[in-house]
Amino acid sequence: MNVRYVGAVRRVGIAALLATCLVFSVTACGDGEGAKAKEDSSKESSAPAASTGAPASDGKTLPDTSKVLATLKGERDIEMIIHEARRDDGGFVTVSGQLKNTGSSLYTTPVQWSGQETEVARTGRSMAAMTLVDSKEKKRHYVLRDTDNRPLTTSGYKPSIAAGESLAFFAQFPAPPQATTSVDLQFPGFPNAPIEIS
Repeated sequence: MNVRYVGAVRRVGIAALLATCLVFSVTACGDGEGAKAKEDSSKESSAPAASTGAPASDGKTLPDTSKVLATLKGERDIEMIIHEARRDDGGFVTVSGQLKNTGSSLYTTPVQWSGQETEVARTGRSMAAMTLVDSKEKKRHYVLRDTDNRPLTTSGYKPSIAAGESLAFFAQFPAPPQATTSVDLQFPGFPNAPIEIS
C-alpha cells in the first residue's frame, strides 16, 4: 500500500511540475509577444506626426527659407519675409513666410491681423486679413475658409513676439488664372508687396 501510495504521489507531483512548467513557458512566450507589441506601439506613438500639409511631388513639405520673394518693414521693428507663393493642384495658392521681431522689445500682434469679419474673428487670432490682389484680372482674393468658417491660415498664435523671435505663417488663397504669375500681397501694417507665384 505504501509503495502504491508513494507511486501515485510521485505521478501527481510530476504532472503538477509539468503543468507548472507549461504554464510558465506559455506565459513567458506571451509576455515576449506582448512586450514586442507594446514596444512596436510605443515606437509608433513616439514617431513624429505626419505633416498636415501634403508633401509636394518633390518631397518638400516646407518652404525654401533660403529664397526670399519680398521683405516688408512694418511698424515698431516688425518685419515680414515672404519665402514662397506656390500654386497647388487643388486650385489654390499657398503663401508662406515669417514675421520677425527685429527690435529689442516685445511686439504685441495687432488684432487687425485677424480681419474685420465677425464670424472669422470669433475663431481667434489668425492672419485672415491677408489678401492677394490680381491687378491683371482686377480681383482681390481673400484667405480661404473651411466649412466651419475658420480661415485657412496660421491661427492660434501667441499675442506677442519676443525680441529676436519669429512667427512662421502660411495662408491659402483661391488661385488666380494660370496666366497670372504676379500678385500684390496686402496685410495690415505693411506696405503692398508684388510677389511671384511659382
